[in-house]
Amino acid sequence: MATTNPTVHLSGLARRLVMDGLLEEGDAVKAHETALKKRKHFVSHLVDNKILKGRDIAWSGAQEFGVPLFDLRVMDMESAPTSLVTEKLIRQHHAMPLYKRGNRLYVAVSDPTNLSALDEFKFHTGINTEAVLVEEEQLSRTIENAMEAMDTTMTDLMDADLDNLDIAAGDEDASGGDVSESDIDDTPVVRFVNKVLVDAINRGASDIHLEPYEKEFRVRFRQDGVLHEIATPPRSLAMRIVARLKVMSRMNIAERRVPQDGRIKMNLSKNRSIDFRVNTLPTLYGEKVVLRILDGSAAQIGVDALGFEEDQKKTFTEAINKPYGMVLVTGPTGSGKTVSLYTGLNMLNSPDRNISTCEDPVEINVMGINQVNVNPKAGLDFSLALRAFLRQDPDIIMVGEVRDLETAEIAVKAAQTGHLVLSTLHTNDAPQTLTRLANMGVPPYNIASAVHLIMAQRLARRLCNKCKKELDIPHEALVKSGFSEEQLKDITIYGPAGCDNCTGGYKGRVGIYQVMPVSEEMGRLIMEGGNSMQLEEQARREGVADLRESGLRKVAAGITSLEEVDRVTKE
Repeated sequence: MATTNPTVHLSGLARRLVMDGLLEEGDAVKAHETALKKRKHFVSHLVDNKILKGRDIAWSGAQEFGVPLFDLRVMDMESAPTSLVTEKLIRQHHAMPLYKRGNRLYVAVSDPTNLSALDEFKFHTGINTEAVLVEEEQLSRTIENAMEAMDTTMTDLMDADLDNLDIAAGDEDASGGDVSESDIDDTPVVRFVNKVLVDAINRGASDIHLEPYEKEFRVRFRQDGVLHEIATPPRSLAMRIVARLKVMSRMNIAERRVPQDGRIKMNLSKNRSIDFRVNTLPTLYGEKVVLRILDGSAAQIGVDALGFEEDQKKTFTEAINKPYGMVLVTGPTGSGKTVSLYTGLNMLNSPDRNISTCEDPVEINVMGINQVNVNPKAGLDFSLALRAFLRQDPDIIMVGEVRDLETAEIAVKAAQTGHLVLSTLHTNDAPQTLTRLANMGVPPYNIASAVHLIMAQRLARRLCNKCKKELDIPHEALVKSGFSEEQLKDITIYGPAGCDNCTGGYKGRVGIYQVMPVSEEMGRLIMEGGNSMQLEEQARREGVADLRESGLRKVAAGITSLEEVDRVTKE
């Protein structure tokens, strides 16, 4: 029988395994040191690396320490009191509450010397604890299953944990904003907020709205451009949830009288992180918080996934590959303008080009592009950033938005002097963009010579491919909607149905575009002072499809519904 070296500090279980001949002393020491170095439990290390079987370890531990050995396979874990402790505590100590009898909580462990788990469970629950020894493989599997079960929907979480919270709003009022996250760590409110953020990402939401009213507190997600109510936590939790979000985004939690802005960064993996742009607004019954989800991977989808028709893609690609000139993207807030611009920038992003952008704020971080956040409080506006760019040897410049004459004039001048300039404007369609620049005060000859392409866009919800259904719409109604007789010869119109795979029959979004190159004839019209209606007629003569026509093409292709095109293209 092997004996232990008194100079080697092995745990009682490791010593017993050596004494039982299951491990060589050197192997036991090495395993013990490796487990410590990797911050892993000793038994987990032995089993995960197939050094020993969990059954042999459990049997030796039960004999040595007189702890009852239990087979978890006969246990109905749905009745286990997992809600007494947090998920973090279960994972940290690799222990699981099994059942509660009177004032005693029985905790499953695979290492009978894991006394810290018993102490921590006792401290957090206020209940005396006793160890029950189980096999390591069974314990790991049970913990994972339990964690999946605990990962419930937000409504379940609200009902199970949040209704019973003891709410006290005292510290918030006394604080000047210097509050650390650890001050409110490991509370159900923290778990609820984290759950909201993760659920929003998983559902593909673009925005999260948390809204306090007189008698309720509402959480809504904007999915595929439409707001959906997700949960209504207890009204008494409103201040605590808002405070948690303000702490996470480095805001002053004591200031509730004025709007505040902040950011949250969530690392999902080594290669992917999500940013949340956070804004608070004082309302009648408390602060409303809106989080804009900024997913950098959205700009990596590629030009083919945007939704261009083939001729539109060709026109757009040719325009952004010109060495100079201006490309403008127009549309309302949330129509995907930034993603379209960054898709173009990614196509141009190479080591031989100097690309600079100024935005308010920067929404998508891209390696290889010099990005500047506009900061009006510090005096850094679009025009000042643009002037600085022109002194930095630029090839391509992207301006978040042309808001005033000064910015427009500098951008136009840059486009005329050998730089490619990309920017956005808020107008309804492409022809109106040209007249908008003229109304700003940009000379018509500068507009005609600098602007090469204008692209208006909207985002329509895609029909779910798994449940979309054929619709029987009268021929006259389709003609009235804008379809030509030629299109109606062989066409099937689909509509939303709804299934477990989608939201109300829709899943994802697709772009609807009006891609209008500025031709010589349009340039002549601009210099002659032509209005948007004249420019629109000229675009139609040149074969440029307007937003409505592009939308109807998507309907004819079965990509979206007529109802959705009506929603996003109605004047």
